[in-house]
Amino acid sequence: MVYMIYSFFHRKVPALPEAQKNHKYAILISARNEEAVIHELLNSLNAQTYPRDKYTIFLCADNCTDHTADAARKLGAVVYERQNKQEVGKGYALNFMYHHIVDDYGLGAFEAFIVFDADNIVDQNFLREVNKTFDTGKYDALTTYRNSKNFGTNWISAAYSIWFMHEARHLNYPRMMMGAQCMISGTGFLVSDKVMQMNDGWPFYLMTEDIQFSVVSTLHHLKIGYCDTAILYDEQPTTMSQSWRQRLRWAKGFYQIDGRYLGALAKGFFHNKGKRLGFYDVLLTVLPCSLLTVIILGFALWLFGAGAVMPYFVRLVFWHELLGFLGIMILNMWAGLMAMAALTVYMEWNRIHTDNWTKIKYIWLFPLYLLTYIPISVQAMFVKVKWTPIQHYTTAQLEAARTR
Repeated sequence: MVYMIYSFFHRKVPALPEAQKNHKYAILISARNEEAVIHELLNSLNAQTYPRDKYTIFLCADNCTDHTADAARKLGAVVYERQNKQEVGKGYALNFMYHHIVDDYGLGAFEAFIVFDADNIVDQNFLREVNKTFDTGKYDALTTYRNSKNFGTNWISAAYSIWFMHEARHLNYPRMMMGAQCMISGTGFLVSDKVMQMNDGWPFYLMTEDIQFSVVSTLHHLKIGYCDTAILYDEQPTTMSQSWRQRLRWAKGFYQIDGRYLGALAKGFFHNKGKRLGFYDVLLTVLPCSLLTVIILGFALWLFGAGAVMPYFVRLVFWHELLGFLGIMILNMWAGLMAMAALTVYMEWNRIHTDNWTKIKYIWLFPLYLLTYIPISVQAMFVKVKWTPIQHYTTAQLEAARTR
């Protein structure tokens, strides 16, 4: 809430001057059977306003069975092909790609590495804006503004879009301005060569490798910043089955991080006086808070069952009060999450690329998206989760789906 209030009253992000130097970047893309959409990302990268000799595009065709590699080569990408059915996931592909780049180009050939997903489209000024922030020398890594290719397809894609906009403008932006720690989010992030060398590549293989990197960076006192003017467009899931599988993987990844890093984060909070806000924020971000909701609901249901053995007149009053408590709790949660969504849409109105009615009409369903994390979090405790690819579509296909 503090971050949201800050961002509301400081909506204008301070502009940075033009960079003193055009730094050299390696663009890293992990792609698995993305032949149908990879041209959109590569075309947007080739159309950057940043000097073309200052960045090289690398793509890992990871366990592909289609012609992703050939399509990427035709559009100027340096392609490394990887076949490994045991080590599956983006983290392995990024590490594979990094070590091939070091072998082929030499250590230190690039000053930073920027990671995209194959379904992204990048604003033409993305690299120029990122370069302004990286050139300040304040940050070891950067996250950027994650917009959506398909906000208006349905309520699921809209909910995803609102969340990522909220994360960018209501979390990462005030975190940076208030001296806390930003967190990278899956795609559109930069990592300096210094950090890549320190880690000997990208050894982050948990199911939420982006959060794992953010946690490890916090523990090592590395600074993650945010660039509001570097915008990418990401495709969001449009079916509940896709969304459920993806968020089940995220939930499992958070449990993996909790088991490995919670103790170190708590210790860091008490032993790093000047960085306590950053440690505190990251610690609360990775805590399995949805399980607290499950515990509260479970306790209420236990009380509800216990009421069955009470005298009739006591049972009526008891059940009435308990149902009232549960109803008010759910109503408050729904209203609070709707308010958060409405504030996000209001503040990011001009960045949401759809008609005005579509911007508004899905706000009331945004709480359903977040509340479904409750059963997802429970399921994630008991099932084995594997990384599975999500089918992606071109912008033309997404627009056709939206207008049907």
